[in-house]
Amino acid sequence: MKYKRLGLIVAFCFTSWVVLAFVIFNENSAKKNDVEIRKSSLVKYIQELELQIIQQEETYKILSDKLKKLAPETKGDTTILVLEEPSGLQQRTPSSTIKQDVLQGAEIILPVIVFSCNRPDIRRSLDGLLKYRPDAKKFPIIVSQDCAHGATAEVIRSYTDASQVTYIQQPDQSEPIVPPGETKFKGYFKIARHYLFGLKKVFRTFNHSAVIIVEDDLDVAPDFFSYFASTYHLLKSDPTLWCVSAWNDNGKARLVDMQQGNQLLYRSDFFPGLGWMITKELWDELEPKWPKSYWDDWMRRPEQRKDRACIRPEISRTRTFGKIGVSNGLFFDKHLKYIKLNEMPVDFSSKNLSYLVQSTYDTDYIRNVYSLPVASAPDVRANTKLPFDGPVRIPYYTKDTFKSAAKLLGLMDDFKSGVPRTGYHGIVSFFLNGRRIYLAPHSSWKGYDLTWS
Repeated sequence: MKYKRLGLIVAFCFTSWVVLAFVIFNENSAKKNDVEIRKSSLVKYIQELELQIIQQEETYKILSDKLKKLAPETKGDTTILVLEEPSGLQQRTPSSTIKQDVLQGAEIILPVIVFSCNRPDIRRSLDGLLKYRPDAKKFPIIVSQDCAHGATAEVIRSYTDASQVTYIQQPDQSEPIVPPGETKFKGYFKIARHYLFGLKKVFRTFNHSAVIIVEDDLDVAPDFFSYFASTYHLLKSDPTLWCVSAWNDNGKARLVDMQQGNQLLYRSDFFPGLGWMITKELWDELEPKWPKSYWDDWMRRPEQRKDRACIRPEISRTRTFGKIGVSNGLFFDKHLKYIKLNEMPVDFSSKNLSYLVQSTYDTDYIRNVYSLPVASAPDVRANTKLPFDGPVRIPYYTKDTFKSAAKLLGLMDDFKSGVPRTGYHGIVSFFLNGRRIYLAPHSSWKGYDLTWS
């Protein structure tokens, strides 16, 4: 124990000495750009040292546990070796791997709730879910209908006759109270109320521990269920995650890696929706303050997100066919109808997804992005003036420079609560003209700016 503490003190002193030496050295630097680069390098170096300290603590914990198991049992006057539990480690989750007890735990049940209103085309969504569902007991399907639309209700009941789905109906069909000037957005108030009803049913009445949420205008990929079943373990293990989504907002065929991208997963600060999974623990947090309307933008607010991320794929596992809805086709013709649905199934249960745990991901991903050569958006689009192959970074400094580059490259250019779609630490990853591209903020980035929305 003493040696561990001494090691931590030495590591802290060494880090402090590096910082002091850097400041002294930095005062003699004549070039501002060099200063910024060295500061960025120092920050990354300190982060690596901190990560090493954490890993040393975890190693100590593992060795400590092993020694406990090897210690002889006490009988009579036999002396017992008692190992003191290091303070602060009892509840620490290993940063580089997913706990094996979670991975090898009891069989989980992941229900799918389908929110429906007045779309008889829900048959298309249900047929897709039933076609690819590998296990009816593990993935029960619940359809929650609002609107009391007769034709849609008739379609849903045809599935209950064969016991393929559970059918629930929103009992509150009253007109919601809408603030002055928002009458035309009444539909969003009804949707938020419906979500509250449906999710309360899933977690309070049916008592499930997690749920996959879809709407009645989504197609699903063949590996939709494999994706969510495997990433569930990540969601439960890493407290810096709060959802898993099947959707890539920039997932057009021309912007994703069609060769190897079906296996690529990312962390994202942007809440995507359109096929997503949350746990009961998160619902316990959200339910008491659930909004009256615009629930998806409310989810993207910093007071809900709390710096947590979602997992999202390179190639989407859902695709919307619902052009007509409460949004009146907003973004559909320009973006949504071009989203590529994955057609090459991946068995995610055979994949090691521990690289997506924050401590590992942040170190590797961010360091990699900022080590790449810099290129301009026009050159990347033309793909003729770049003197090198491989991935590149396009820097942006302001909201306007981001939007200009995004529009030029065919990305969605809007922000929600200051976060660009698919962004992680401000970085937007995509694939264009045979190379990986990162549209990334300056290395001195301080966080998301709400005024960019």
